[in-house]
Order: sequence, then structure tokens, then C-alpha cells
Amino acid sequence: MGKWLLWLALLPGWLRADNLLFSDDFRHGSTQWRTEGNASAILMFGDEPGMKIDNKLGITVWFRERLAAPVTISYTARILSTGRVSDLNCFWMATDPAQPDGNLFVPHVVRSGEFAVYDTLRTYYVGYGGNNNTTTRFRRYDGTGARPLLPQHDLSAPKFLLVPDHAYHITLVAGADGHVQFIRDGEVVFDWLDPQPLRSGWFGFRSVDSQIEITDFQVHAGVPASAAGR
Repeated sequence: MGKWLLWLALLPGWLRADNLLFSDDFRHGSTQWRTEGNASAILMFGDEPGMKIDNKLGITVWFRERLAAPVTISYTARILSTGRVSDLNCFWMATDPAQPDGNLFVPHVVRSGEFAVYDTLRTYYVGYGGNNNTTTRFRRYDGTGARPLLPQHDLSAPKFLLVPDHAYHITLVAGADGHVQFIRDGEVVFDWLDPQPLRSGWFGFRSVDSQIEITDFQVHAGVPASAAGR
């Protein structure tokens, strides 16, 4: 009960049942998810709520539903100390500009799960504890293969790096006006107003050579008051 009380305390008050669009406790396996990776990439499910991601060479686990701004995505994630402590990463509002309507899931397009194959997407991306847990970075991929990085979005202070086995409560925001936020344990880590907003797309967990446990996945319509009307 204590875990659930902590999670509820960290949630913004506006995240209510009446604006909940999607959720997954992972008791029914991977029905809402699409995995891109090689043979080393594994998703595991058990009797307890949650999904475990285990991989060596890179994996992306996409939520199958396309999301439209304004939208807020939230989940709890732990990087396990039994594996490499690095790369609690995510994409959101991702589309493929080379495909009709930006569709990520065109049948003839098969992605290996290697990181470089995502360079040509349009997407927001956070690499939390990347580069062997030495950096945390936010980028907006523009679909050209470039991955621009603003100085204020390149963090290396210890408080922005991963602690193994810690349950991180992650909230991702995409406002209709282009206001983007990455929130960790109730603290806004990245806050940016995109002059060319990504107003719809897909969400995906991303990692390489790590073991991650995911629980409490939810998608809500709308954004927190701190991201609205900026």
C-alpha cells in the first residue's frame, strides 16, 4: 500500500480517471506494445503487474496507439542493478516523415533496434543516464538525421543521473502549443517551448544493454497547469 500512496502523491492532481485515455498494468502481456530489436531483446511478464525489458544491443518498445497533443504520458521505471546501469530512455510524439501520415508501423519497414535507425524520425527524445550513466539529454529530432542538442539540455550533474533500483516516476508532456516537459519524481528536468510543435505521434521506451522494470503506465488527455497557457 505504501508504494501506491507514494505514486498517488507524486501525480499531479489533474490526472483523474475521467481524462485517462490508456493504461496498462502488463498483466495481459505485450498486446499494446510493438518491439524492435534483435534476438537479445526480450520482454518479460509475470503474475505481478509490470513489464521487464532486457537487451544487449538495443531495443525500442512502442506503444501501439498514436497519441495527439495535448497529452501526458506517465509511468514508473527502475534500472536494475543486475544489469548495466544506463539508458532509461524514451521517445514521444514520434513519426516517420518518409511514410504516409508519418506512420511508424508500415509493414515493409523493419527496424533492427540499433539506435542510429531512429535518427530520421521526428520525435522528442530523452536519454536519461546515457553514455554509461554520464549524461542526461533532451533532443528534438527534426527528421533530417540531425540530432540537435541545446546546451541547457545536456546535463551531467549527479542528481540527473541514474541510481540503480530506484523507482523513477516519469511524466512526459506534449502540449498543443508546443510546450514539452520531462518530469522525474515530480521535478521538471526539461521544459521547452517548441516553435514547430510535434502534435501527434507514438511513444516508445528505449534502451541498450540494460534491464528495466516498467509499471503504472498511463496516458491522459491534457497537460499539467504548469505546461498550459505558457
